[in-house]
Amino acid sequence: MVEGLARPAAAERWAGKGSHLLALSVSLGLGSMTLAAAPAWAADDQGDAPVIEQETPDAGPTEEGSTADGPYLSDWYHQNLTVIGSKNIRFGPQPVDDIYLEYEFFGRKGPLDLYGYIDFPKFFGTGNGADSGIFDKGSPVFMELEPRLSIDDMSGKDLSFGPFKEWFVAFDYIFDWGHNTANRQNTLYAGLGTDIDTGSPLGLSFNFYKRRQWENYGAGNEHSWDGYRAQLNYSYPLGNFSNGASLTYVGFTNYDFGSDLRDSDGPSRTNEAVVATNVLLYQFTHLRFMAVARYFHNGGQWNDDEVLDFGDGPFHLRSTGWGYYFGVGWQF
Repeated sequence: MVEGLARPAAAERWAGKGSHLLALSVSLGLGSMTLAAAPAWAADDQGDAPVIEQETPDAGPTEEGSTADGPYLSDWYHQNLTVIGSKNIRFGPQPVDDIYLEYEFFGRKGPLDLYGYIDFPKFFGTGNGADSGIFDKGSPVFMELEPRLSIDDMSGKDLSFGPFKEWFVAFDYIFDWGHNTANRQNTLYAGLGTDIDTGSPLGLSFNFYKRRQWENYGAGNEHSWDGYRAQLNYSYPLGNFSNGASLTYVGFTNYDFGSDLRDSDGPSRTNEAVVATNVLLYQFTHLRFMAVARYFHNGGQWNDDEVLDFGDGPFHLRSTGWGYYFGVGWQF
C-alpha cells in the first residue's frame, strides 16, 4: 500500500510489462504495487504502491499471443495476484515491515488508461511492531486507483506537439479503509498528464495533480484542498533472455509540495515530501520476480529526526532513508 510500484504508461504494454505487475507475487518488498500496510498514523502520501503507476517500456513477456485467446484472460485488462514483503517503509513516523497480499490491474481501452491495486495489509500475520492489518484491528483494505482519460481520444484531435505525444485528464484516488475515522485515509489527486517521446527505448510520462484531502488519519489538513504533486514515471527495457524471460527497469518519483500540514500540525510534519522508487522486473509470460529500492525524504510528510512520544516513550522520526521490497508473482 505504498503507492504503486510498477505502473505502465500505456496499459497495453503491460500485458507483460514491468510496471503494473500482472503477477501472483511473493514479495519481500516492492511497490507500483503498493508495498506497505498503512498503520493508524500513516501519512497522507501512503498508498501511492510499492506499487508501480508508472510509465513502462514495451518490453514484457516474450511469448506472443497475449490476448483473450492467448495466455491472459483479457487482451486489454491485465491483472496479477501478488504476495509482497516490505522492509523499512517510511510513510509514517516509524518504519514498517510487512508481508501482505495484493491484487493489481491495468490496461488501455479507448481513451481509458487504467492502473490500480487492492492490498490486504498484514495478510499473513507477519510484520514488525509498527505494523497492523486485516486480522489485528488494522486496515482490512488499502487501495489506489489511477485512471487517465485521453484528451486526444475524447476530442478526436491530435494534440501532440514537440516531445509531448498525448495528453490526459489524470486522477489518483487513494483509500485506506481503517477500522475507524482516525485510522482512515481518503485522498484524491486530480490534474493533467502527458506521455513524452524520448526518441529512445526510454519510456517517460509526467502527471501534475492538485490534492483534495478528506480523512487523513486525523491530520490537520483533513477536508481541504491541500498541496500539489508532480509525478515523473520512467522505464527502460534491459534485455530479453533465451529462456523467454525479460528484464525491465521501472521507476517513478513523486514530489509533494505546497501543503499546509506543518502549519497546522507543527514541527513533526512537513509541507513537502519526496519518494523515488526503483524497480527491477524479471518476468516470464506468467511468472514474475521483482526487487525494489525506494528512497523516502520526509515520507508521508513526517519531519525526519523530530522527536515524538505516543505514550510508550520518546522516539526519533525515521522518515528519510531507503525502504525495500521483493516479490514473486503470477500474471494472468
